Amino acid sequence: MNHYIPSFWYTNYLAQSSKGSIVVGAFAGFLLMIVLGWIPVLGALISGIVAGAIARGSARGLVAGFIAGVAGAIILSFLLALIGTLIAGILGGLIGTSIGGIFLVISLGGAIISSIGGLIGGALRR
Repeated sequence: MNHYIPSFWYTNYLAQSSKGSIVVGAFAGFLLMIVLGWIPVLGALISGIVAGAIARGSARGLVAGFIAGVAGAIILSFLLALIGTLIAGILGGLIGTSIGGIFLVISLGGAIISSIGGLIGGALRR
């Protein structure tokens, strides 16, 4: 401990820096979900573990992993609708939106896997 820094400031600063952030963990998990999302189970699990490790705590990791998984599913369905509209016009947009909705429901399984990974990562970085 440094004698020039007041002890109350030092302990408060250390207490704040040892906590993780759910928002930063969810954002990191979301970015990894974009990169590793094509790997069926391991991509979601790895992104959840990283989100939980950044969030620091099992409950916080669970929330960060689930948010990252849901955000990845929403972006995937939006991109499918956008690509369908660009390729085939309005009818393609409607078809892309319906397929995107189906993928949104299917991708919620990935969100659950990501939240399990967040639970594991948060428990590891407690």
